[in-house]
Amino acid sequence: MCPDTRQPNIIFFFTDQQRADTAGCYGNTLGLTPNLDAMAEEGVRFDLAFTAQPVCGPARAMLQTGLYPTVTGCFRNGIPLPTDARTIAHELSETGYEVGYIGKWHLAGRGRYETQWVPAERRGGYEDYWLGADLLEFSSSAYGGGYYDADNRYVPFEGFRVDSQTDHVLDYLRTRDGQQPFFLFLSYLEPHHQNNLDRYVAPEGYRERYEDYAVPGDLEQFHGGDWQDNLPDYYGICANIDENLGRIRAELETLGIAENTIILYTSDHGTHFRTRNAEYKRSCHEASIRIPMVACGPGLRGGRVVEELVSLVDIPPTILEVAGATTPEHYQGRSLLPLVNGEIDDWPDDVFIQISESQVGRAIRTARWKYGVTAPHKNGNRDAASGVYEEQYLYDLENDPDELLNLIGDPAHRAVADELCERLLHRMEAAGETRPEIVKK
Repeated sequence: MCPDTRQPNIIFFFTDQQRADTAGCYGNTLGLTPNLDAMAEEGVRFDLAFTAQPVCGPARAMLQTGLYPTVTGCFRNGIPLPTDARTIAHELSETGYEVGYIGKWHLAGRGRYETQWVPAERRGGYEDYWLGADLLEFSSSAYGGGYYDADNRYVPFEGFRVDSQTDHVLDYLRTRDGQQPFFLFLSYLEPHHQNNLDRYVAPEGYRERYEDYAVPGDLEQFHGGDWQDNLPDYYGICANIDENLGRIRAELETLGIAENTIILYTSDHGTHFRTRNAEYKRSCHEASIRIPMVACGPGLRGGRVVEELVSLVDIPPTILEVAGATTPEHYQGRSLLPLVNGEIDDWPDDVFIQISESQVGRAIRTARWKYGVTAPHKNGNRDAASGVYEEQYLYDLENDPDELLNLIGDPAHRAVADELCERLLHRMEAAGETRPEIVKK
């Protein structure tokens, strides 16, 4: 709990498709994220933070419900969150919070050719304030388009999308009366690529700043992919997002509520720029699953660095604990606060990942190793799980951080693979899956 007796305001600052290594506090040297870096110096940075599903919709379903995607049924994009699903918005409302949502939702099951407004019953309990679109990349472009308000009225915007969305955030903050603490889920589309253009689009003038850049090691090994054309824009978008984080933090100071407001910054997954498969994410490589995660505010100060492995599934119980709400017993993650405060010594030393769409896959990531399996006879868009998997990869991240040498099937590493296989099976069962057979190489 926070030392302040008041319930803190909470802003969940959520980006889409942002790699951890875009941030200075995670080692990037381009100066893209001075505001996030300042947050890390003041608050808490989770050094090894991971998504549990590197696909937009499933990751979002997990954040709203505290459950793995195979439990909610939202194992791939396009599956709506069940209308009877109980979300963090419901829990926080009952704890006295005003709950608001601004941005991309991606949980109403709308297709790209459907109107992107979200029916009230499909908004996951965000009843106090709503301004969004189910698939923001289809209701808008990088420059221009619109959202839908609580009455499903179209709200157009001009200018760069991140700047416009932040304008609405500032308006929201300025119009709060302070009678209730607020929880604002702020969901940016960026730095996700613009779908109809099939490329990343930076604000005007930003691409040019980063045309001479250091290429991450996992990308420079590949002549394929599309990072050569897109990385300058991608970096420019990340820089713009950080500027808008700065705008929000400055407004909180102006309004006199910064001291009692928690900001939690993270992303749904990263991107490998089509170097690992035919699209941008949907794999268990570090580029897809490792994400930035930084928190700052009451109870989350001191410039601490948490070195244990943490997952997006740990975010919902963390939010509820800082709000003073009761965490449902069925949640599948654990609050990060005891970890931050050094009050726990049995934290898991691995994270579990489910993969859909590109494959039906599962993986486990420890501090050193990554082990993954796949079901090649299954369809990643149709099948949520499989009764039989085959070993797919084993990476030694200590000696091969860019994951270039697959050790699966190497007799010298059979014992390691066997141990990780058992860990993975345990994790799958703990997540509610039926224990499958894993065929070894």
